[in-house]
Amino acid sequence: MQKKTFTNLLLEEQEMLAEGKLLPVMELFYSLQGEGFHTGKAASFVRIGGCDVGCHWCDVKESWDASLHPLTPVAKIVDSVSSFPARAVVITGGEPLMYNLDLLCNLLKEKGIEMFLETSGAYSLSGSFDWICLSPKVQQPPLEAMLKKANELKVIIHDEADFGWAEENAGAVYQNCLLYLQPEWSQYKMMLPLIVEYVQKHPRWMVSLQSHKFMNIP
Repeated sequence: MQKKTFTNLLLEEQEMLAEGKLLPVMELFYSLQGEGFHTGKAASFVRIGGCDVGCHWCDVKESWDASLHPLTPVAKIVDSVSSFPARAVVITGGEPLMYNLDLLCNLLKEKGIEMFLETSGAYSLSGSFDWICLSPKVQQPPLEAMLKKANELKVIIHDEADFGWAEENAGAVYQNCLLYLQPEWSQYKMMLPLIVEYVQKHPRWMVSLQSHKFMNIP
C-alpha cells in the first residue's frame, strides 16, 4: 500500500512542507521508550504521518496516510517537546525521513533536547540525531548510506525467514552498531523462544521487546 499524497494544499503550505517548517503530526505524547537500547528511558514521542513501506503487521497503519494528520508548525512541535520533564525525544512514524527534518533538529538542539530517530532507512537522512535506530524492511530495503549511519539495528522477527534478513543487514552496518532482534507483537509467543535460542547461539545479537506494551503505556 502506497502513502496518499497531500491534495489541495496552498502553495505556501507546499513550500513550508518541503522546507520542513510544517510536518504532519499524527500524535505527540510523553512516555517511556519501550524498545531497543534506550528501553526504560523517559522521552517525548513525535509520530510523523506518512509511510509507503507498508509492513503488513504494522500496528500504527493509521499513520500511513499523511493527509489524515494536521500539518503542524515545527516551532509548535518543539514547544510541546520542551514542556515535558525529560530532555529527550523520539522521532518516529510512519517514516519520518520522508520529510526534511533539518529545521526540527536544529530547533530541538537549541533547546538541549537529545534526539533519537526511528527509521526504516529507506530514505536519505535529514537532520542531525544523537541516536539512529534503523529497522530495515524487506519490501523496501534500507539505503546503504543509512546502514552506515545506524547506531542500532533492530530487526523485527515475524517468521523464521527474518533471521536471514537480520544477518544480511548486520553484515552491512559498522562493527560498533548494536544488534537487536525483536519479535513482531502478534507472533510474540511463537517467535520469542526462537529468538532466545538464536541469540544464545549468536551472542553479538541482543533481544529487544516492546516493553511498553507489557507496561500498558503508549
